[in-house]
Amino acid sequence: MNRTPNMFRHAAAIAATAAFVLLPMSASHAADEHFVKGGVAIEGYDTVAFHTAGKPTPGSSQFTAQYQGVTWQFASAANRDAFMASPARYSPAYGGWCSAGASKGKKVMTRPAEYWAVVDGQLYLNSSDAAHNKLFLGDTAGTIRKGESNWKTIYATPAGQL
Repeated sequence: MNRTPNMFRHAAAIAATAAFVLLPMSASHAADEHFVKGGVAIEGYDTVAFHTAGKPTPGSSQFTAQYQGVTWQFASAANRDAFMASPARYSPAYGGWCSAGASKGKKVMTRPAEYWAVVDGQLYLNSSDAAHNKLFLGDTAGTIRKGESNWKTIYATPAGQL
């Protein structure tokens, strides 16, 4: 096959178009790996405060950080800085999606102000009283084990496709 310069230009144009088309999908895909509501992770609650203050604390648009393509809000600059120093330590399990839902193979929106627990240094969020109290707290180790196993498959699946 004779490969002319026009063929290479055509191939380069196709590759550039594909990259341009796929770039926005990968950015939105990254955001879907996290529970985002109102444009911020975990409804704008300060993920560090669950660990340090032991309660849900609203974050502020004054103290934000970008992590894995998502905006996170914090109650203070100190909490933002702690998060940025070790985001994996403070990020909620399953991207902030419901822990009980992950154990069932689904992405379910959470209610961080109401249903949460820090277990062995990891923040877990849940969607409802039944999900939190009956499933998660009823069998914490089993729910986490199933969630970890399922999350490997569902983390990158858009929420509406599960």
